[in-house]
Amino acid sequence: MTVQTTAEQRRAWRGPALLSYGFRPFFLFAAVWVILAMGLWLLVLAGRFDLPSRFDPLSWHAHEFLFGYLGAVLAGFLLTAVPNWTGRLPIVGWRLAALFLLWCGGRGAVMISVGLPPAAAPVIDLAFPLVLGAVILHEIIAGRNWRNLMVLGLLTVFALANGLFHWEALQGDVAAQGTGLRLGLATAIMMIAVIGGRIIPSFTRNWLARMENPARPAPPLQRFDKLTLLISLPVLLLWVLLPEGAMTGGALLGFSGLHLIRQARWQPLQTLRDPLVWILHLAYAFIPVGAFALGLALVTGGSSAAAQHLWMSGAIGAMTLAVMSRATLGHTGQALQADRVTVAVYLSIIAATALRSLAPLWAGATHLSGLFWLFAFAGFLLAYGPALWRAKPRGSR
Repeated sequence: MTVQTTAEQRRAWRGPALLSYGFRPFFLFAAVWVILAMGLWLLVLAGRFDLPSRFDPLSWHAHEFLFGYLGAVLAGFLLTAVPNWTGRLPIVGWRLAALFLLWCGGRGAVMISVGLPPAAAPVIDLAFPLVLGAVILHEIIAGRNWRNLMVLGLLTVFALANGLFHWEALQGDVAAQGTGLRLGLATAIMMIAVIGGRIIPSFTRNWLARMENPARPAPPLQRFDKLTLLISLPVLLLWVLLPEGAMTGGALLGFSGLHLIRQARWQPLQTLRDPLVWILHLAYAFIPVGAFALGLALVTGGSSAAAQHLWMSGAIGAMTLAVMSRATLGHTGQALQADRVTVAVYLSIIAATALRSLAPLWAGATHLSGLFWLFAFAGFLLAYGPALWRAKPRGSR
């Protein structure tokens, strides 16, 4: 029996290039969806559109970014990374299309849920992360790659958070202010801490070596890294369960300090000449910055909404754009070099995050932040959409 390599299986696929690798449909349409969702949200804020959803507008907005958009990016990342982790063949073709259509079904069901039976949208929406988790579990077991069970565990908690979000909404609560959202956000931050702790030092080291710079980041997952991650779990859980009060605020301030020290060991200031590397460091920096702002708000009795957006828009928004752009370049045979549009994308998401944090002080900041968000993802589609849609050029690696 002949065993195909990953490259041979992709070449054997004769259908659309979009279905030749997991990152292609999910990265492309994650960006399309987040643009549509932000556009609709701005229309809702302006009083020009009524959502046909059982979610209140704020909850729909939060859900479709955290569980809709990020769910797609996670799928694209995992379906691309797991074959490398396990040595198994990637999911391509119609199996990939079926998984993608599950995600699309969730977006549509949540959008029009007011016209569906109460349980329909939750069931349809949750089908996607549950099937994705089953696929990843099968690949990890088949490849005996037990060290990545932690990533699967976080994906499982993320799916549970989505289910809790739906349940809270069905009870008539504002789910955007509930436990499900906090659990989903905390899990996303933990995912960035775990996965970012692997890729950021590695990419930084590779770039510094290529530039013949003698500086080197601390290797991934050293003792201090593991201690930071171990302490992060109960701190984030404390915030999920007890989101108010000085004790939670103090824990988040300590969490912030640990992650600042962790990141400083990765030589972030040595990477300012390469946008593809410094954006990873800057996106990660929103984890301690957001934790500091959130902890300070809880200690002083201030509002935590703006602080949470440092995690939502900053850590998640910037990190996903950083990973999607770099992965698209690498897996479509292009040089790992950021063009001007890519730099504009990175600057736009940073501007969107900074403006959203000013919302408590300036009413117009939310709308302007939304516009910069649209610029960021429209720029991503402009720069990377064609590469995601089309086949890799012949002769490229």
